[in-house]
Amino acid sequence: MSKKVLGISAFYHDSAAAITEDGRVIAAAQEERFTRKKHDPGFPSKAVAFCLRQSGFALKDLDAVVFYDKPLLKFERLLETYYAFAPRGFASFAAAAPVWLKEKLFLRRLIKEKLAEAGGDPAAAPKLLFTSHHLSHAASAFYPSPFEKAAVLTVDGVGEWATASISLGEGSSLKMLKELKFPHSVGLLYSAFTYYLGFKVNSGEYKLMGLAPYGAPGSESVKDFERLIRENLASIKEDGSVFLNQDYFDYATGLKMTRDSAWERLFGFPPRGAESELEQRHCDLAMAIQNVTEEIVLKMAAEARHLTGAENLCLAGGVALNCVANGKLLRSGIFKEIWLQPAAGDAGGALGAALAAAHCYFGVPRRPEPGRDAMAGSYLGPEFSKLDILNAAARHKAVYTRYDDFGRLCADAAGLMAKGGVVGWFQGRMEWGPRALGNRAILGDSRDSEMQKRLNLRIKYREGFRPFAPSVLWERTKDYFDIDASSPYMLLIADVTAARRNPLPDGYHSRPLKEKLDFVRSDIPSVTHLDYSARLQTVHRETNPRYWELIEAFRKETGYGLLANTSFNVRGEPIVCTPEDAYRCFMRTEMDYLVMGDFLFEKKAQPAWDDSSKWKEEYTLD
Repeated sequence: MSKKVLGISAFYHDSAAAITEDGRVIAAAQEERFTRKKHDPGFPSKAVAFCLRQSGFALKDLDAVVFYDKPLLKFERLLETYYAFAPRGFASFAAAAPVWLKEKLFLRRLIKEKLAEAGGDPAAAPKLLFTSHHLSHAASAFYPSPFEKAAVLTVDGVGEWATASISLGEGSSLKMLKELKFPHSVGLLYSAFTYYLGFKVNSGEYKLMGLAPYGAPGSESVKDFERLIRENLASIKEDGSVFLNQDYFDYATGLKMTRDSAWERLFGFPPRGAESELEQRHCDLAMAIQNVTEEIVLKMAAEARHLTGAENLCLAGGVALNCVANGKLLRSGIFKEIWLQPAAGDAGGALGAALAAAHCYFGVPRRPEPGRDAMAGSYLGPEFSKLDILNAAARHKAVYTRYDDFGRLCADAAGLMAKGGVVGWFQGRMEWGPRALGNRAILGDSRDSEMQKRLNLRIKYREGFRPFAPSVLWERTKDYFDIDASSPYMLLIADVTAARRNPLPDGYHSRPLKEKLDFVRSDIPSVTHLDYSARLQTVHRETNPRYWELIEAFRKETGYGLLANTSFNVRGEPIVCTPEDAYRCFMRTEMDYLVMGDFLFEKKAQPAWDDSSKWKEEYTLD
């Protein structure tokens, strides 16, 4: 008899739900996509309801519901940490304890109540299980991978006690071998720099990664910052474990990441204010911590290879979203192949919890397919019909052209982008994870030297330095990038081929940030970062035929088999979920065209849009 399992992550950030049957992933989605609250931490009622609808299961049909961590162990960490640092941080403890006592310690009852709201009769609620946080991450990485045997590395801020782990996955078994424990954490170290450089913790870490290449490589400034980090903040061991000097951090007992005065004395400048001007010293410090993080990740990976003897590696945890470190790890040759969970952060814990229960608790056998993962391209969210699109259009009296020939629609959209148009692209099932993988995306011409600034400033309403990803036909990848692996989930960095690069002018790295940004670095400038790298997505016909057909149409139009891709949202907004979300975002921005299913909307043809809502204030900084 098949085993049906619902996994849930909630009450920290990026709440989500995922549902599996005999280890097969049926559906998964983050709560934020339904509530429109970025990183929504609440119980994922809407995501649970979607998963049940998509699977066709009722609550009573499930064999188990699994929560992605163990709240009692987290409460133990809270108590022991405050005891160890007492009396420092008593105010923080006094603020946190009532929330823990009310919500976390009575989580079993709360989950059952919320499940009843989402799925019906509370008497029908199935067995409720809890798995450890890093086991959830490890399961999300190994079980959907194409490997029969692999080392599994998970790295994040903190779960219950663990902040990183090394496991061995083989067949259906997953054995934890080594852990790094709180308060020593690579994820929290990186988040501390995220905070100090003016970005939002648990959200802006990818901004820090994107800022790092603006540092001056090999400069004395970067070298000095790296030395100060190693000598004062983080002692790095040969196995990749780190010891963080708590005299400089405030996350263990306080309400901030850093002790600002100590950091200011160490680095010579105060924390950067959000939205304030970025200076070269900020860029250099970002480069320094990125370099240190890459060193740690590579050492952890080498230790994982040593402990397991496995040729392949699976990665999850928030730090696994650092695609620059992933690219360095791939090129290092420590492992033959690596596979990354597309929802590597806490949302992915929901899927990992479900898979851990299926394979470890219920003993469901695992049948990996060599060369092919079990994530279905990560297109695991809701899908909408032509009628849904027509209903959204009718509500806004929208003007559209309907196509009976999808190939003609792709050819027309490709032609519009070749002439400089920006297209919102809404197709099929919504992506699982933080990246837009071609079903909820904003697209433009990668050859356009102004496209990066235009997309950032006039459509996304965000910092101009933020890079964009190339979506490239898998068959054409080596025409543009130096990489021997696929990157379907936009989690690997690759270098633009030398033949496509423009040489940097003298004194380039000492120029102001804006001048660096304006220099055309290759013949695909809108997706080429300052160091000639790109965070690429390889598009495969078998997993997303519609997106592949669009890019192929663009190749026939221009000779270039790739597009500049960014997620379909504005800054601070979750990626769009429904046709209504997509049309609203289209009309609020300077996008030129919107394609939803077989329908093309041109901005100039639309009725006047009432923009009196305060959506720019509602969507906070990300």
